[in-house]
Amino acid sequence: MSATDGLRTYLVGGAVRDRLLGRAVSERDFVVVGATPDELLSRGFQQVGKDFPVFLHPQTKDEYALARTERKTAPGYHGFAVHADPEITLEEDLQRRDLTINALAEDPSGVLIDPYGGLADLQARVLRHVSPAFAEDPVRILRLARFAARFDDLGFRIAPETMDLMREMVAAGEVDALVPERVWQELARALCEDRPSRFFEVLRDCGALVRLLPEVDRLWGVPQPAKWHPEVDTGVHVMLVIDMAARLSPDLGVRFAALCHDLGKGTTPTEILPSHRGHEERSVDLLEAVCERLRVPVRFRELARITARYHGLVHKVDELRATTILDLLEGADAFRRPERFHRMLTACEADYRGRTGYADRDYPQGETLRRLQAAVAAVDVGAVARAAREPRFIPEHIRAARIAVLKTAMRSDRGS
Repeated sequence: MSATDGLRTYLVGGAVRDRLLGRAVSERDFVVVGATPDELLSRGFQQVGKDFPVFLHPQTKDEYALARTERKTAPGYHGFAVHADPEITLEEDLQRRDLTINALAEDPSGVLIDPYGGLADLQARVLRHVSPAFAEDPVRILRLARFAARFDDLGFRIAPETMDLMREMVAAGEVDALVPERVWQELARALCEDRPSRFFEVLRDCGALVRLLPEVDRLWGVPQPAKWHPEVDTGVHVMLVIDMAARLSPDLGVRFAALCHDLGKGTTPTEILPSHRGHEERSVDLLEAVCERLRVPVRFRELARITARYHGLVHKVDELRATTILDLLEGADAFRRPERFHRMLTACEADYRGRTGYADRDYPQGETLRRLQAAVAAVDVGAVARAAREPRFIPEHIRAARIAVLKTAMRSDRGS
């Protein structure tokens, strides 16, 4: 006997949506109507979490949730009372969902259940809220923006009435109640989409970006020299950079570093524009503020920090002296953490190619620095230390040996 025999179960949400879109289904979630927690537990289901009536199937480990409704009780993400009852219908459960395309269900025989027009919106490529209850949960703004990025290649647009509702939510201060961990979680997921810039465009359009990431929002309208940046606008540039990072690497750290590398350009004194002297260090300071506020994990913060600080030098590696290159390698901790250094170079490549007309250009600076790092890393610092007359001279001798190797490698690279 199957654990679900006799239960009224329905496949719901993303699995139904993605199948109808012809996309791979990564996970399957089910709703159970007319059952109680004790009934599922008696069949071997395992309850997960305390707040929601969600259970894992004893064999497949798919999630089965009892049909439920939600009622707003306080501002923000956690301000909900959940009610699960055998009398709650499938239509009532689907009504609490965010978008019509996510409020679809299938019965075990494959019959589609679509009480809120999700199939029509899928076919018309529209992201539309199911009900006014959308406004009760500010996370839905982030989720919708993420879906806009995920389905950008399919041409999805946001229904005007849904955009109006999101703007009303922002004006009412709903996004200000979002917990930092959830903002980071949705931001990280959005950066992992194929065109993450769409996420930021939606947030900017509804007014949420300035509340959640003012350091990014203020980049729009800030000019850069047209000679180096044909797109001129810094906000446009950063969006090109994160999309290029998505093209170059699946690494979330690289993509986050690409997002934050130029934050300092938003605080450049107006009297020196369009020049941005010193923006690297300003970018580091602003990055630290973002990471503290959103509680960004340390591994992402560290990669973004060295990218913000050194991307300008990386671009000019062919013009630098050996001592400056060594300072760069040591400052980026390239000898102890070469893998992270290589990821930084990928973020720098995204910065270089994230400009109008530069998308398909080569970026030899990255390969040059990889070769130079490898050459200097081969220096036997132990042998250098043993040859030193006194311990206090060891750092000086190691640096001299590294510079000598660098100069030789640079002459080879530069053909002289």
